[in-house]
Amino acid sequence: MNGIVLIIDDEKKICSLLSRIIELEGFKTLQANTGKEGLKLLKNNDISIVISDVKLPDVNGVAMVKDIKLLKPFVEIINLTAYGTISDGVLAIKNGAFDYLVKGDDNDKIIPLLYKAMDKANLQQRIFELEKSTSTKHSFESIIGQSKTLKVAIDLAKRVSKTDTTVLLLGETGTGKEVFAQSIHYESPRSAKPFVALNCSGFSPDLLESELFGYKAGAFTGANKDKKGLLEEANGGTLFLDEIGEMNLDLQAKLLRVLENQSFIKVGDTNTQQVNVRILAATNKDLKADAASGKFRSDLYYRLSVFTIVLPPLRERKVDIPALAQHYLTQFAVKANRPELALENKMLDVFEKYNWKGNIRELKNVIERLVILSDDDSLNLSALPQEFFEFAPLENNFNLQQVEKQHIQKVLIHTKGNKTETSRLLGIGLTTLYRKIEEYGITEFK
Repeated sequence: MNGIVLIIDDEKKICSLLSRIIELEGFKTLQANTGKEGLKLLKNNDISIVISDVKLPDVNGVAMVKDIKLLKPFVEIINLTAYGTISDGVLAIKNGAFDYLVKGDDNDKIIPLLYKAMDKANLQQRIFELEKSTSTKHSFESIIGQSKTLKVAIDLAKRVSKTDTTVLLLGETGTGKEVFAQSIHYESPRSAKPFVALNCSGFSPDLLESELFGYKAGAFTGANKDKKGLLEEANGGTLFLDEIGEMNLDLQAKLLRVLENQSFIKVGDTNTQQVNVRILAATNKDLKADAASGKFRSDLYYRLSVFTIVLPPLRERKVDIPALAQHYLTQFAVKANRPELALENKMLDVFEKYNWKGNIRELKNVIERLVILSDDDSLNLSALPQEFFEFAPLENNFNLQQVEKQHIQKVLIHTKGNKTETSRLLGIGLTTLYRKIEEYGITEFK
């Protein structure tokens, strides 16, 4: 069975005729003569495709596309009409329809179009179900791993999540500090309120202050109207300050005021505003040492570190690598519309010997690259980034330069010769890529 197709048309003869044609292709069909009846069937059945007339007794079929997408986002819709107009066609596609056909012209088009729509609907449903099953709405159960060090961190986070205590998350880049912060928020009494994240290393000091506290109109050139800061956006909920160690000393003093009495002053304002915000902070720096040396305010450090959780690096929880790798492998295979890929023991041996300086984030990036570059149903060792070879040299019959050449060629083919995107995926500079292309005599990559 290829899937279920819902046909909505007030002309029963057309419904029956379409149903017979489509069922000959191996699809199951359901029929409805009104929009209301069609939506009811959609709610109660696992439908993949809706073929709907534009002129229905109770609703416009083009407008109904939005209702269908709200109800089941992964369902694809084909609109049919006796009198096609360009404006209707444009609106149908804009609303989310897969295509728009004029009756009479559709006899040779409907079946090929149906197969294309079904392929897309199946892919969308796989992605939808994957995201639904893996997210569990940021709960602690969604954190992957069974290592002792991870379990200790999760247990601490669970205990503190029920309180309003400020939490400082410590760990190397890529260890999942924001994932922990989200889990703490969504398991807290504030879960129905906003979770707002701010990376303190991504802004200059002035911009960071404006982002955090907001500003009044006229505070500086270009400030044409009042702007809410992230503190206001997070009111009632949680504000997560990532890379807190990058915040300058002046701004640290203003943040200290928020922690002490939940008040702040917008840039360019003189009035104090009150908020009700829980602060979670994270850093990959040794804040205690920075506080002792004067690089970070000691009073702010002690306010932030009321409850500290240290997240272990991946090299200290290698028992979790197979589960993490399989999770990302499934995720990227679905997004690339590829069949399930096998994670062989040889690849896992390489992963367990590697140092993972970028931690979980690096593992995720490596898996994405492997999915892109693997040709068959298993991952290809030769597609690993070059830095892996010093930890796990390949068999003697592999020439390192030949492996690198093949690796660059595969990425170039994947990007259709886009050298900027290729250099990004390879993690090398554009100049280096051009040098390698010339050095290896790579000519065919489109």
